[in-house]
Amino acid sequence: MVDLKLARIPDRTPVKLTITVLPDLHQALQDYARIYAETYGRDEPVSELVPAILSASSIAIAPLQRRASALEHAARDGTRSQRRPQRCADRSGACRGARAGNRKDQTV
Repeated sequence: MVDLKLARIPDRTPVKLTITVLPDLHQALQDYARIYAETYGRDEPVSELVPAILSASSIAIAPLQRRASALEHAARDGTRSQRRPQRCADRSGACRGARAGNRKDQTV
C-alpha cells in the first residue's frame, strides 16, 4: 500500500436541518442579511448565511467538538470520561480561578 500524505477526506454530504427561532433572533438574522447585502452588494437569503455564520464561529464550537470527541472515544473504549470536578477554595463556593469581576461573593 502506498503511503499518502493526504488523509482520508471526511464525509461532505450536506445535512438539511429545520430550526425554529424566536422572533428577536429572526429579526437579527434579517438585519444581518440586509447589512451583508449593503456591504457586499449581493443579496443572500438568511438560509444561506446561517451555515456561513456557524462555520465562521467554529472557534467557539471547537471546545464542544473536543469534548464530544472525548466522550465518543470513552464510549468506544468502554470507559468513563475523565473530567475533573472544579475545586472550591472554601465552603462559600468561591472557586479558585474565578475572575474577580465574575465572583458572586465580591463586595462593592
